[in-house]
Amino acid sequence: MIANLEEKTTVNILLCEDDENLGMLLREYLEAKEYNVDLCVDGEEGLNTFCCGSYDLCILDVMMPKMDGFTLAKRIQEVNPETPFMFVTAKNLKDDVKEGFELGADDYITKPFSMEEIVYRIEAILRRVRGKKSADSNIRSIGSFQFDLQKQLLILGDDETKLTTKEAELLILLSNKTNGLLQRDIALKTIWADDNYFNARSMDVYITKLRKLLKKDPTVEILNVHGKGYKLVTGKKPGEAIEDEEEENDN
Repeated sequence: MIANLEEKTTVNILLCEDDENLGMLLREYLEAKEYNVDLCVDGEEGLNTFCCGSYDLCILDVMMPKMDGFTLAKRIQEVNPETPFMFVTAKNLKDDVKEGFELGADDYITKPFSMEEIVYRIEAILRRVRGKKSADSNIRSIGSFQFDLQKQLLILGDDETKLTTKEAELLILLSNKTNGLLQRDIALKTIWADDNYFNARSMDVYITKLRKLLKKDPTVEILNVHGKGYKLVTGKKPGEAIEDEEEENDN
C-alpha cells in the first residue's frame, strides 16, 4: 500500500544499517520511544522492504553492502519522492555531506552519536514533514485531469472516475515520475510485493485500463520503455504521435 492512500496514526521508520549491533540497539531504543522500526542490513534488502511497506522516514547508513545509502536514497525517491530520509555514517567528508544533501536528505548525522540526539533529529524532520503535508493538497494535476489521491478519483471537468486501489497506486507511481522513467521492477515490488510473471501480466492489464481513461486528454500518454518500464508523458501536442521508446543501446 502506498503511504498517501491511507491515514496512519503510528510512525513507521525504515532503518538500514549494516552494523547489526548498532542497528539492533538503535531499533530497540526507537521502539522504546513508540516508533515502529524495520531493520535491514544491506541496501538491496532495504529497497525491497521499502517497496513492500509504508514508511514515514528512512534512516540510511551510507556505507552498506549490495547497495550503498546514496543509491538506495535515489531508488526510494523513485517510489515515493515525498518520503523523508536521513543519512547515518562514520564518514565526515565534506563531499559526502554535500552529496547527501544534494540528493534531498533531510538530515545527516555522523557516528558516534547519542541516541537522544538522533531522536531529536527524527522529531524535527517529522514536524517539518507534517507541516508541509498539512499545507499541501491531495489533488495532483495530470494534463487536464485532476487526480484526487485521497479519494482515488480521476477528474476531467464534470467527469469523475473512481479508480481501484491498484489503479490509483500505479497512477501515483507514474505521476511521481511524470515525463521520467518508472522502472517496472520498482512498480511491481511496490504494489504487488513481487515481480513474478503473473503480477507482471496483471500490471499490464492495469496499465491498459489507465491508458483508456487518460485518452480523454490527448496531451497525456503512458509509454512503454522497452525492457525498463513506463513513462507518463504530459504536454504532448494534440495529434502528435509519440512512439513507445526503445531501451537505449538495445541490440
